[in-house]
Amino acid sequence: MPVVIGFEGSANKIGVGIIRDGEVLSNPRRTYITPPGQGFLPGETAKHHRGVILTVLQEALDEAGLKAADIDCVAYTKGPGMGAPLVTVAIVARTVAQLWGKPLLGVNHCIGHIEMGRLITNAQNPTVLYVSGGNTQVIAYSERRYRIFGETIDIAVGNCLDRLARVIKISNDPSPGYNIEQMAKKGNKYIELPYTVKGMDVSFSGILSYIEDAAHKLLSTGQCTPEDLCFSLQETLFAMLVEITERAMAHCGSQEVLIVGGVGCKCFYAHLGISVLSASKHAFFFSGNLRLQEMMGVMCKERGARLFATDERFCIDNGVMIAQAGWEMFRSGHVTELSDSWITQRYRTDEVEVTWRD
Repeated sequence: MPVVIGFEGSANKIGVGIIRDGEVLSNPRRTYITPPGQGFLPGETAKHHRGVILTVLQEALDEAGLKAADIDCVAYTKGPGMGAPLVTVAIVARTVAQLWGKPLLGVNHCIGHIEMGRLITNAQNPTVLYVSGGNTQVIAYSERRYRIFGETIDIAVGNCLDRLARVIKISNDPSPGYNIEQMAKKGNKYIELPYTVKGMDVSFSGILSYIEDAAHKLLSTGQCTPEDLCFSLQETLFAMLVEITERAMAHCGSQEVLIVGGVGCKCFYAHLGISVLSASKHAFFFSGNLRLQEMMGVMCKERGARLFATDERFCIDNGVMIAQAGWEMFRSGHVTELSDSWITQRYRTDEVEVTWRD
């Protein structure tokens, strides 16, 4: 029964999680939050992570009731992500592995999300929509790889939402996307925005450029409210994501969708007769974006498919998702030598050979 500890810090979250044979033993984290109108810079984010990572590590061990001797493997996020925060986490993980005399494993961040989602929801072979601040991909497993069927050709959906928050000065606490969603619920006028789907890929930069250019004029002349802008952007972005996800499902013959990443977390839509499936022991009150869940749920219902997602403990960047992917890799014989324990800001999902699945 291997016990794996995972370190995640590829963006503004720093987390350490411990897992043992599918059981989450601990998963504390911290978030670096900047003032309204500002994003988080790599150097400042890394400084935040350096200041709290040892505290979070101790919390993880204490919550799990374990000591260093009980850990079998140390996993860390190798990439993709922001350079300086990734380096901070890699240094700590390398140091801990050497001090404790444990094997080290570099994990692909996206595969961490996928494997955690599969564990929590029991989805068998889903089409995966991975949506976060830095990534937007539609993925399906085939022949020992997580194949990317479609993706953004410029910026990620979460980054597009974050940038709107900066334009209209929405708070970053607890997250820009969450606050945009709350404002969107009050919007009642749809502003037509560029809709750019290119085959299986999407483009969000044109939408963002349009909003950055037109927002001041639209708001100052009373043509719309900030709530209308939030509503319009959500509807447009999420319709694009649903379209390419459905196309990938048709190509793969899939009857399952799994949404992972911070933009999409679990909720239940009983009033639509749509259930977002998850293990009952992990039910939670918080969500990423309910509107994305709702739109994807309608599509799945029409296709007779099932929609899976996790709650905010596991869909937002966290340490235990890295531990879970590391656990799968460790059991199948993977180990990262110290000389190879570098990080990379660009690490595609389909670069990793998935030896732990049939």
